[in-house]
Amino acid sequence: MVLFLTDTTEGPYATLTPDESKHAIRVLRLTAADEIFVTSGDGTLCRARITLPDPSACQVEILERMPNYGALPYRLHIAVAPTKNNARLEWFVEKAVEIGIHRITPLICRHSERTTLNLNRLNKIALSAMKQSLQATLPLIDPPTPIADLLAGALPECRLVCHCAEGHRDTLRQLYTPGTDALVLIGPEGDFSPDEIDRCLSLGFHPVTLGTNRLRTETAALYALTTLQFLNQS
Repeated sequence: MVLFLTDTTEGPYATLTPDESKHAIRVLRLTAADEIFVTSGDGTLCRARITLPDPSACQVEILERMPNYGALPYRLHIAVAPTKNNARLEWFVEKAVEIGIHRITPLICRHSERTTLNLNRLNKIALSAMKQSLQATLPLIDPPTPIADLLAGALPECRLVCHCAEGHRDTLRQLYTPGTDALVLIGPEGDFSPDEIDRCLSLGFHPVTLGTNRLRTETAALYALTTLQFLNQS
């Protein structure tokens, strides 16, 4: 399967984005009548036929639609403090999209080492990972969000905060019910502040341990996501 991004999956025809058009026509040397698969990242996968092999705006005819392609009956949201090294967060975004995630929120906390990000680059990485893993839904990547703003918004029933402070903490296996939506908070290298932890607990977040090893922020985030996906598929 060769998957390309289009402007839409509605209507009888669609147009590949400029970068996708160039890749399809200049690099892969596809031509009229060749069949490909396309998506706009909205969850619908389409089988399509090239009608106009234009390297700047390749047009296709939609032959078959597959709505909710590979859609999961639960939503996983990871809110993670941006790492000082951009490459580490980019690595997490790539792997998280490949594994399967619905939303990523760069979380700004008291001990955050970085508060600005290149969202365009992160979205390009997410798009590439979506295509590579043959998915039809592009996860949402929020702009950097203060933890207070995130906590003030709508929260799922399953709310989990991973921290290293003293006190009782349970494992993800103990706290998560497969098939349910979940929000997991991952703090910066300096961990959440005591006030931030207390605020989370007051809002019904369950404290989580990810084991005895000390994990980097991006490793902890991927560990949490992988565990939730394993629990959902086991």
